Amino acid sequence: MGKLAPSILSADFAALGDQAESVSAAGADYIHVDVMDGHFVPNISFGAAVMKSLNKRETAPYDVHLMIESPDRYIADFITEKTEFITVHQEACIHLHRTIQNIKNCGIKAGVSINPATPVSVLDCILEDVDLILVMSVNPGFGGQKFIPGAIEKIRQLHRLRQERDLAFVIEVDGGITLDNTDAVKQAGCDIFVAGSSVFGAEDIEKRVKDFKVLLD
Repeated sequence: MGKLAPSILSADFAALGDQAESVSAAGADYIHVDVMDGHFVPNISFGAAVMKSLNKRETAPYDVHLMIESPDRYIADFITEKTEFITVHQEACIHLHRTIQNIKNCGIKAGVSINPATPVSVLDCILEDVDLILVMSVNPGFGGQKFIPGAIEKIRQLHRLRQERDLAFVIEVDGGITLDNTDAVKQAGCDIFVAGSSVFGAEDIEKRVKDFKVLLD
């Protein structure tokens, strides 16, 4: 069964708490928190204060995606009782293994993400240490982009490696996920589906979450 992680990057920030609660009540498994710094990616989103503003609301656990340079400096800021995953980018980490261990030492599950132009092979030495691998199916930095088909083969590769080595990491995909391509991504081996504009851009966001959940069952 796949899990859904709506990205609040695409939410209405004037009603962020209400929308985060709505998608959670409708069955979302995680709240995906896309953090951008304007350096690693060409856009700025929000920081830990915005995420923590949801702490008192009834929401799903946080799935934090740090699209930032020098992520070690900010890991502690994103740790709350609701934080389940913190994911950093392979391309942003000089000492990736150390960064993963820093996250785990905080009692949080650690993930690593790769951009569309980054091959799966760069993760070979870290596969046994991570809890999650995030495949970017768009170039990070903006919501609403179209899915890059090459991500499907990356998911397949990771799924094969997971089976061959008997590893337990989950596979997540982020970017351009819609109701139309969810099944193909699921069949490739994906476990967690990040959906931003396809959820929060819907006329009825709760119904859209439920529609996704039907496909992921």
